[in-house]
Amino acid sequence: MTRPVRRFAAALVASLAATPAAPAHAQGPRPDADPRIAALVAAVSQERLQATVTRLAGFGTRNTLSDTVSDTRGIGAARRWIFREFAAYSPRLQVSYDVHHVLRQGRITRDVDVVNVVAILPGKSARRVYVTGHYDTVNPRGTSAPGVNAAAPGAAPAGDPQMRADQDYDADAPGANDDGSGTALTMELARVFATSGLEFDATLVFVAWAGEEQGLIGSMAHAQAIAADKVVVEANLNNDIVGSSLGGNGAVDGESVRIYALGPEDSPHRALARYVARVASVYVPAHGIRLMAREDRFGRGSDHSSFTAFDFPAVVFREANENYARQHNSEDKVEGMDFRYLAQNTRVNAAAAASLALAPPAPRVTTDRGTVTLGRGTGGYDAALQWQPSPGAAGYRVYWRTAWGNDWERSVAVGNVTRFQLPNMSIDDWVFGVAAGGADGPASLVSAYVSPVRRMQAVKPRD
Repeated sequence: MTRPVRRFAAALVASLAATPAAPAHAQGPRPDADPRIAALVAAVSQERLQATVTRLAGFGTRNTLSDTVSDTRGIGAARRWIFREFAAYSPRLQVSYDVHHVLRQGRITRDVDVVNVVAILPGKSARRVYVTGHYDTVNPRGTSAPGVNAAAPGAAPAGDPQMRADQDYDADAPGANDDGSGTALTMELARVFATSGLEFDATLVFVAWAGEEQGLIGSMAHAQAIAADKVVVEANLNNDIVGSSLGGNGAVDGESVRIYALGPEDSPHRALARYVARVASVYVPAHGIRLMAREDRFGRGSDHSSFTAFDFPAVVFREANENYARQHNSEDKVEGMDFRYLAQNTRVNAAAAASLALAPPAPRVTTDRGTVTLGRGTGGYDAALQWQPSPGAAGYRVYWRTAWGNDWERSVAVGNVTRFQLPNMSIDDWVFGVAAGGADGPASLVSAYVSPVRRMQAVKPRD
C-alpha cells in the first residue's frame, strides 16, 4: 500500500466508517477530525447569526409581493442588503441576482419578479454543493399594526388566505425564524467558507430563495434552469425554521435537529442524510441528528423539494420542536429565537458542506447506459462490485448491510481499485455501496447499488 493510500484509508475511516456517536457531553470535534473542517466549524459566529437575523426581521416584512422601493422595509430592501453582505464577505464570492419574472398565478396574485440572491464560491470542479434558505416571509391574515393578527394562531382559514384579493402584502411579517434562521445560516457559511483560504474541489453555492411561501417559486425556477443546463449537483442542504429550541407545546430541545429526506432507502437524498449524520458525529458530536424517513413534515414542504423534483440530492433541516403560533404571522420575532441552538445547526451544515466539497465526487456504480455494475462473481455466489473511477480519488471503501437494514453496518477500505469481490455474500441478501476519498481528505457520499425493478407483464388467459 502506497503512502497516499495509507493516508486516504485513515481519513476515510475517520469520516465515514460506521462508528458509534460520541457521548452527548462532548463539545468539540473528535480527535480524528480533519483540522481544516474543524476550523471552519469553529469559525461559525453566534453573534453574527444573531445580528443577521435581527437585521432581517428589522425589514418588517419580506413578503414576495411587498414593497421593492423602500430602503428600510419590504423584500426589495432585504434582498439588496443580502446582496451587499454577500459581496462584502470576500472578492472570491460571485454574487448575483437570480431573477424570474412570474405572471399572475395561484398565490402570485399579480405579475412580479421573484429574485433569489446567489453567492458562488468557485471550486476546482464544476460540481455543486448548495447551502440554502428562503428569505421571504408571509402574514396572509395579518394587518400592518405590530403584533396584531386578524386570526388567532392555528385558526382554520376560510380557504387559502394568500388567495385573498384584499390581503396586505406589507403587513408585519418579521420572519425571524421562518426563515430568517435559514437565511442567516446560509449567509454565515458563505462568509466562513469564502474567508477560509481553502480551495475546495466542489463549487459551493449559497442561495437565499424568494417565493417559497407562494409555492417554492424561486427555487423551482432555479432548479429547472440548472437541470436544463445539465449542472451536476452533489447536494442541497436546505434550512427552513432552524433557530428555536422551544416548541409551542412547551417542549425544549436545543440538542438535536431533524433532517428530512425523500426515499426510498437508497435514494441519493437518504444517502445525503446519512452522510450528514456521520459527519456531524465527528465535528459536532454534542448535537443529535434525527433522521426522518419522509420528504418533509406532514403536509408541508420547502425548497429542497424543487431539487428532488429534478433528482438532485437534497435534504431539509428542521428544528426539533416548532412553535406554530410564531409562524406566518407578526409574532415570528427575534425574541423567540435561541441563537446558541442556531449556531449548532449552522456548525452541522458547515461540517457537511465542507466534507462534501473537499472530497472527490461519489463513484458511479452504473454503466453509461444505466446498468448496475454488481454481479455474482465467477462462482455465482459472491458479490462482485465494479464502479467508475472518481476524479481525484486516492482510494475507495466498500459498504454493506442486510437487505432489511436502514444504514450501513460494515465497511472495508479496498485501496485505489475500481472492482472488488466479497466472497460468499449473496447480492440477494445484502445491499452494497462504495465511497471515494482523497489522499488527505474526507470521503464522498456512498453510492449504493440499487436493484433494478422488474415488472412482469400480465398474460391474458385463453378463452
